Amino acid sequence: MAKKEENKDLLENPEVIQEKLVSAEGWLEQNPKTAIGIVTIILLVIGGYFGYRYYNGNQDTIAQKEMFQAIRYFESDSLNLALNGDGNILGFLQIIEDYSSTDAGNLANFYAGATYLKQGKYPLAIFHLEDFKSNDLLVQARAYSLIGDAYMEQNNFEDAAKYYTKAAGYKPNKEFTPSYLMKAALAYEKLNQNQKAIDAYTTIIEKFWDSSEIQNAKKYKARLEANS
Repeated sequence: MAKKEENKDLLENPEVIQEKLVSAEGWLEQNPKTAIGIVTIILLVIGGYFGYRYYNGNQDTIAQKEMFQAIRYFESDSLNLALNGDGNILGFLQIIEDYSSTDAGNLANFYAGATYLKQGKYPLAIFHLEDFKSNDLLVQARAYSLIGDAYMEQNNFEDAAKYYTKAAGYKPNKEFTPSYLMKAALAYEKLNQNQKAIDAYTTIIEKFWDSSEIQNAKKYKARLEANS
């Protein structure tokens, strides 16, 4: 209650405000070194923040340029060169190590994971894809789906289903979500969890009726229901 009264005085009484300012001015006169120290710390924190932002932005630009050729190697299936570089340009693994705090370093994890998946090195694929984080509409869901693929290849159908479902639930869209649901349904069928598979097919039929997966979803759902 006393605190509220004090705040009210500050708002309504100019003399109280003047008294507070005089008190603060007196403290500054009596403690100049402390005041300077506080101001210096504040300036250092602000300067450090903007300095880091500037430095990190420059590092990201450099990393993006380095990664351009690595992506071309990936797209042409020169997978070892994509991962390790060619002596003149860096591969994804070195970019991850040297530029880990940048957006490019984060994206390099996605590409490294996808590369290891192509090579059949599934635990390494999962490791890098799990390290990748994005708010992007499509790429994060794609990463979850690739993790599902890696688990599927290892006959770990439970984790595969979990990640396919995670991919399907991440910012759903008619272009890619139905394919993730189809993969989830297949994993559930492998687990003999037919009702969950039916539910995935039903979601495609009811929510993504104009997708290219609609006919297969209807066919596979009917097959499961006939056998249940």
